[in-house]
This record gives sequence, structure tokens and C-alpha cells, in this order.
Amino acid sequence: MTTPRRILDLIRHGQPGETVTVRGWVRTRRDQKEFSFVEVNDGSSMAGLQALVTDVAAEALQRVNTGASVEISGELVESPAKGQRIELKAFTLQVFGEADPETYPLQKKRHSFEFLRTIAHLRSRTNTLGAVFRVRNACATAVHHFFQERGFLWVHTPLITASDAEGAGELFTVTSLDLNNPPRTKEGAIDFGQDFFGKRAFLTVSGQLEAEIMALAFTDVYTFGPTFRAENSNTSRHLAEFWMIEPEMAFCDLDGNMTLAEDFLKYVFSYVLKHCPEDMEFFNQRIDNSVMETADNIIHNQFERITYTEAIALLEKASKSFEYPVSWGLDLQSEHERYLAEDLFKKPVIVTDYPKTIKAFYMRQNDDGKTVRAMDVLAPRIGEIIGGSQREERLDCLEQRIDELHIPKDTLWWYLELRRFGTVPHAGFGLGFERLVQFMTGMQNIRDVIPFPRTPQNAEF
Repeated sequence: MTTPRRILDLIRHGQPGETVTVRGWVRTRRDQKEFSFVEVNDGSSMAGLQALVTDVAAEALQRVNTGASVEISGELVESPAKGQRIELKAFTLQVFGEADPETYPLQKKRHSFEFLRTIAHLRSRTNTLGAVFRVRNACATAVHHFFQERGFLWVHTPLITASDAEGAGELFTVTSLDLNNPPRTKEGAIDFGQDFFGKRAFLTVSGQLEAEIMALAFTDVYTFGPTFRAENSNTSRHLAEFWMIEPEMAFCDLDGNMTLAEDFLKYVFSYVLKHCPEDMEFFNQRIDNSVMETADNIIHNQFERITYTEAIALLEKASKSFEYPVSWGLDLQSEHERYLAEDLFKKPVIVTDYPKTIKAFYMRQNDDGKTVRAMDVLAPRIGEIIGGSQREERLDCLEQRIDELHIPKDTLWWYLELRRFGTVPHAGFGLGFERLVQFMTGMQNIRDVIPFPRTPQNAEF
């Protein structure tokens, strides 16, 4: 028996006359008088491989329906059919698992994405979701290549934490206490001192603070892992569990941070176009006809760089009316971000130096006392895709900001000590991985770019 080969390899490199074996799932079966056409897909490519099955496998063929798993061995031959170079003339057909045509939910017809979310255990077999997850895989591979080629260390930051890095307060509590009868303090509050960790613990919203620890030993590091947000938001842009990419660089300022963010996006888009051309063309034809144009815009344009103050002035002059008000001191809304990137500059824009009152405590304060060294990368069609900053490395300034925000210092004692023992200028950014995949593919709902979405009232599969 020949070693099974992936269908993508055969489509690209297979030659007539080769004897090969393929394994996969049946997409379609079409019966003719003396033979049947069976299309098999193994997930390696958008296209399947058509097998011509004669009466040599007549008994097994009776068990073959859409969704069945099979192994077919035979000879590659030139295909007379339009749109395919080769097909497989079957010698043998083995059925591993049947699929009842009466109950298998993925028959050959168009299904809504809402319906497909209810069968997440099967939806990866569809063209669209198959393409999504191949692109997602290529994106993840590109992330690691980009940072590894530049000497970054991949660090695994904890998923369980006692601190809220963003100060958002939307955290999932991790506990081993008996929820029906939790221990109480004298005041009647739940006594987390008797919990597993001896204090209240949460699922992390960010690995940034721990990444700063590692950057101040290894210079350049990055995290790439799951993060959690207990935000009760049922929208097409929010997940309760999502993946984050967070590089952190010692001896780096805001300019270096912006350059890395721009280089990163260009690299990832270029990598995916090279490794998933058929999938990206599919998205451009079937999902959003601006997908390829967007990729080209990212790769071949130098990103515009403006300050928040300049952005506000441009928005105030805009002829377009906005739903949300524009005023210095208010955060930019998605409609403002998209106007800057789509309508005004028609390419990605990096906005810097936001008011400190709308940004996190750890961002480095500017000399004006009003703004911080923050940055957001805004992209056409989606708005903010990357958020980051130069971090506050001066102990006195950091303590002052923590006091202003009434953050308990005892929970950040180790973070403050980093500023006492060999502090350096450092910077980093965060990028939601699903947001990146959604942006790249043109998919409208973020729940369709992660295999098993976690959202309010939904933790299936």
C-alpha cells in the first residue's frame, strides 16, 4: 500500500501515472451508468480530489454518502472535466465511517453561518470555515516566524492571575470554594483567604505585565495565548475567550513600537497571501470583494502617523457627520477610526499621544502632563487593530499615576520593583488574534473565525 498523501500536495504536484492513496471525507457522490464520481476532501485545501470509482468497489460504494470517511487508492489520470487538472481512477475503496444521508446536516446546499455555529463539531468541513481555519493557522505560523526571526523569546504568561492588567473589572473569577456554602468573613463577605490561592484569583485579560517582567531580562519577548473577558456583550466583535499577541521590547520607545507594529502587519499579510492563495481568493469572491485590495493596502503602503490632537482636529473639520461626538479628551469611536483610515488617508493610520485620562496607568506620561505615549493602529474597514504604548519606566511617575487612579499598590509591588532594579525604557503592543483573522478574511462575525466561540450564554462544544 502506498503512503497516503494530502490532497493539496496532489492538486499542486501530482502527475498522471502516479499510484496514490488519499483519505478524507466525501463531499459529493454522483452516479453514472457504469461508474460513480466521488469527491473527497481532507481539509488540506479548498478543492477536493475527484475519484472515478467503477464496479471494482461496488459493494463499498453503496455505503458512501456525503460526510462518509473513506480511503481510496488508485492511479492519477488527466481529467477531462473543467477546472481540475487531474482525477483519481480508483483501484480500491475503503469506508471508515458512514454518514446517514437522512440525518447528516451538511448536505450540498448553502447553510447560514448562524446555523453552522449550532453544529461547530461539523462546520469545519464546509468550504468557508475550512478556509477560515487554514488562514488562521497560517496567521499563527506567521506570528511565530516574525518574532522568532527577530530574536524574540516566546513566553508563556499565566492564565490565572490576581491582578487586572487593564483595570477593566470584567474578569472571570477562578475559585474552588463551595458556591452553595462559601466561607464568610466577619463582615459577611466571601472569604477568599480560604480559597485555593489564598486570595481572589481571575482568568487573565492580558499577559502584558508579566511580559514586561520577561522583557527586562531577555530584552525582546512576545506572548501568544488565550485571554478572557467577562463582558456581557452579544455582538459580532466580542468573545469571552480570545487569543492575544503581545510583544514587549526593552530599550525601546514609541517610535520603535510603531515601526514593529507596521512591519508585523505587513509580514503576516504577505505570509498568508503566499501560503493560502486559494483561500484568500475564495474570501475575495464569496465573502468580501475588498479582501485582496485590503491586503495590498496593508502590504504596500507606509502607515500614516498622526497625534491624537491632530486626529481630533481632522475629525472636527470633517464634512461627514458622526453619531458620537468629537472632542479633545473623548476616546475615538469606531466610526471616527474608520473615517481616518478609510475616507481621509485611505490606508492604515497610527494615532499617538492620547489623553492620559482615557488610557491605562502603565503608559508613559508626556511632559505636557496631559497625554501619554500611547498608540493605536487603525485600519480601513475595521478601525483599531493594534493598541500599545511606551511603558512608564520612572518609579515616581508610575506611583503618582497609580495613586491618582486609587489602585492598591500592594497588588503591584513586583511591578513597581521592576522600576527599582535596572529599569529601562520599554514598549509593547497588543493585538487580538481573532480580530486580525476577521480583518484578513472579511468575515463579518468574530464567532466564525475561532473554532469554538465562547460568548454569553454559550459554552458548547
